[in-house]
Amino acid sequence: MFSDLIQRCLDAEFDETFPENGSFAKVKGTNGQQFWYYKGYNRGEAKADSKRFSKYVGPVADPDVTARVERFQRVKANYRERRSLVTSLTAAGLPSPPALVGDIVDVLWRAGLFRLHGVLVGTAAFQTYAGLLGVRLPSAPLMTGDVDFAQFHSISVSVDDSIPPVLEALRLVDPTFREVPSLANPRATTSFSNAAGFEVEFLTPNRGRDDFAGEPAPMPALGGANAQPLSYLDFLIHQPVRSVLLHKGGVAVLVPAPERFAVHKLIVSELRRADRDRASKARKDLEQASVLIEALANSSSRLDLGLAYIEARDRGQKWREALEGAEGKLPPEVKERLQSACADAGAVDG
Repeated sequence: MFSDLIQRCLDAEFDETFPENGSFAKVKGTNGQQFWYYKGYNRGEAKADSKRFSKYVGPVADPDVTARVERFQRVKANYRERRSLVTSLTAAGLPSPPALVGDIVDVLWRAGLFRLHGVLVGTAAFQTYAGLLGVRLPSAPLMTGDVDFAQFHSISVSVDDSIPPVLEALRLVDPTFREVPSLANPRATTSFSNAAGFEVEFLTPNRGRDDFAGEPAPMPALGGANAQPLSYLDFLIHQPVRSVLLHKGGVAVLVPAPERFAVHKLIVSELRRADRDRASKARKDLEQASVLIEALANSSSRLDLGLAYIEARDRGQKWREALEGAEGKLPPEVKERLQSACADAGAVDG
């Protein structure tokens, strides 16, 4: 069912002019001619702020206009079927994101972020692995107060395309979103925050020495946003996979391969331990890594897990030290499964 939903979401058509939550209606003019009008609904931050609106589309007699309306009806039917699948999957125990997270990912999906090879990372991405791997995820590591997206700088400068302005898209979800100037460069923005302090951040792999990791990178494809360079991120978002966020009718996303996510979480959990303020995040990192390692080691993806771990170890001394430190903190049975997957992968890979 989850695989079917992914495909249906990839096949979905979207039109920001006529969103799926509305409908078309025929209205008779004073001269007896019929016209198509779109009846829409703008959801406000509070229910009392939500408003219905009507938008002129064109005459019913115009075959191009009527064909557009008929195509919308097929899209709408597909959307209802997808909502039914989402309802069934969440009822079966698969996680769905908080409404704000889902709405943010949804609006950036519609804007074309994932079409331009943006990748959803962090806890929001972790939620999508339950359906991909066929496992139930514990609820504790699913809570999040932010949402992060990543993109390779090389892709952003080469696609010759861009999503609409990020701030405009986010304000469709919550009009209180604002740009947060970068500390390293006040004229650049890598994150956005709403009145409640919820943050949306854009990241990119660090392309140079660690000394320059704080300097925002210009990202032509990100609708005016820059991205915060981070070490180890290139490993995480290399060859991402397709999944779906169980929100509304399903939101098609690109997320890191689960084996890379698990290994990356081991690394960052160890890096965060040096910072007392981030110790709680380190515990969540290790918990998410443990859950995925256990799921992957008991599936057909065990070799992928082992190969990803070996690849990370081979990247250098800092990588090995972080992995060994985190591995020592895993529950004994999880550590044993990880070592077994690595042994099998080593035997296959030589």
